Amino acid sequence: MTELSLRLAVSFVQILAEVSIVMLTVAIMTLAERKVLGWMQDRMGPMEVGPYGILQPLADGVKLFFKEDIVPAGANKAMFALAPMLTMVVSLIGFAVIPFGPNVTLDINGLLIKPFVIADINIGILYILAIASIGAYGIILGGWSSNSKYSLLGGLRSAAQVISYELNVGLAIVGVLLLSGSLSLVEITEAQAGGFWHWFIWGARPDGFFPIHTQVFAFVVFLISGVAETNRIPFDLPEAESELVAGFFTEYSGMKFAFFVSAEYASMVLVSCVAASLFLGGWNAPYPGTIFEYIGLEELAWIEHIMWFAGKVYFFLFVFIWLRATLPRLRYDQLMRFGWKVLLPIALANIIITAITVYFFPRD
Repeated sequence: MTELSLRLAVSFVQILAEVSIVMLTVAIMTLAERKVLGWMQDRMGPMEVGPYGILQPLADGVKLFFKEDIVPAGANKAMFALAPMLTMVVSLIGFAVIPFGPNVTLDINGLLIKPFVIADINIGILYILAIASIGAYGIILGGWSSNSKYSLLGGLRSAAQVISYELNVGLAIVGVLLLSGSLSLVEITEAQAGGFWHWFIWGARPDGFFPIHTQVFAFVVFLISGVAETNRIPFDLPEAESELVAGFFTEYSGMKFAFFVSAEYASMVLVSCVAASLFLGGWNAPYPGTIFEYIGLEELAWIEHIMWFAGKVYFFLFVFIWLRATLPRLRYDQLMRFGWKVLLPIALANIIITAITVYFFPRD
């Protein structure tokens, strides 16, 4: 086997494993959200399919697979079919630069690979921001091509919402970039090693515990803007069931509808992965080293790193569900005012303050 074919085979296996993990998480989230919402609202949630309803995602998938694919008579059929596929693909390819585990390198027949990140590129953050901006096109195309007033209004709302909150996401990240000195998510994560006080949400310098570079305000701005970017309650104005039936995917059914729903959950997972990597140390434990290293099993330390990363991601996913169970939907004018008049000034102020503190008190 040539080096090129070996590299392609390894990359294919990595991509297949990553997509499988993400889609499994999406399936788990469709059940977990309904269960957690049920518990928070003092009811049981799904209980009929399988023990305690654990097979509900499988039943939902089978149902959507066999449902009739209806295309409105006045729809643009090509764009109508392209929109859900575009949204789904964009929500998945962003995971290529996410480091799920430590930055280790394996030698396979002379080929060096990093098993826990598909592409360690030095502009990982810019890549994710670019991909996220493309995702809005799928929603806009779906709203326009359906030839429905409800869908069109949902698509227009999504366009304005993405433009407003994507800016805040980018500005919230700048403080982290100033502290890490890199755009690579791998290097940003490695810069937070050594304990929770080195995580950027806390912001302590490597030689001290005082949080002089704290990014807690950037973290809050990023988290709120991430919820808005994924069209989740209380920022689900593009869908808004009580106003627009189902918003931009009102006319969709069958697997096209499943693609839109799966893309939303995959985007939630991606936002959670980025938040964990930027502000909570990614795969780093909240204490120096790992427990496996303390007991003399250094070769198994990667297991603990992956568990910490997964725990942080699932914590953020729980927050998404918690917000849905707690907060009502905002009015559209409140949504726009909050993004431009509250979050934007906070993000700009955080950049200025971080730049000043880094200049006078360098992190290294």
